[in-house]
Parts: sequence; C-alpha cells; structure tokens
Amino acid sequence: MPGELVVEKIENGTVIDHIPAGLGLKVIGMLKIPRSSKAALLLNVPSKRMGSKDILKVSGKQLDEKELSKIALVAPAATLNVIRDGAVVEKASVRLPKELKGVAKCPNPNCVTNHERVEPKFGQEEGGKFRCEYCEMVFEAGELIL
Repeated sequence: MPGELVVEKIENGTVIDHIPAGLGLKVIGMLKIPRSSKAALLLNVPSKRMGSKDILKVSGKQLDEKELSKIALVAPAATLNVIRDGAVVEKASVRLPKELKGVAKCPNPNCVTNHERVEPKFGQEEGGKFRCEYCEMVFEAGELIL
C-alpha cells in the first residue's frame, strides 16, 4: 500500500508505544541500547487516541528501573510491550515512581548534588511534582534534568 511503512517484527525485546509525537528521539537518547541491538524509531505515526505518536522498538533489550523512570518523566502516557519469542508477554503503562534515585539531576544550581558527589534523590509530591531531598525545592517532572 503506498505511503505504508513496514517495520520488521522483533523476536525478543521491548516496544515503547504512545510516546508523544516529537519525543521519540529524547526517549531513545535516554536508553542504554547495546550496539548489537536492532532499533526502530517511528515518528509521527497516526494514533486514534493521541492524533500522532512516536513508537520505539528495540530488539534484545529489557528496560531497567532507572530507564522506566526516565521514560515516565518524559512520556507519562507511554505503554510498554515486552516481546519474547515473537509474542507480547507483558503489557504495561509507565508510571511515575514515588521516589527517584540517581535518575535525574536537580535543576537548582545551588543544590549540593550539583557540587559534590551525592546521588540526587527526589520524592514525589501531590500533582506529580518532585521535591529534592537535599535543597527541598519542588519541581515539575519536565524541569528535572535527565
């Protein structure tokens, strides 16, 4: 069919769907994708739910907790499909964690985490905001430095 884009099916890996259009490059940049992995990033794919979306398919990749947390900060409506032997074995929505440890840097230039070897930690507040455990400033998810 003209205009149709066909992407090879993966046998084992992860598909990240429902990434807001235009944020797929940011998501792929946050992940540690092995050189041996095949990856496909689809941009501006039509979506009934979102209008348009980005999709990332990565073979041979299971996401760790830090990667899941970063995706949730950038694309809180994203969904994950874990693929094994060519079939979806797990489907889940990303969710913002109650606590972020070593996932993001504090945007406050005066925070001790930006001057000393201290792992940044944030606790989730109401409304999806995050409070730095060190300088106690509160930030929107999008303000944290990934």
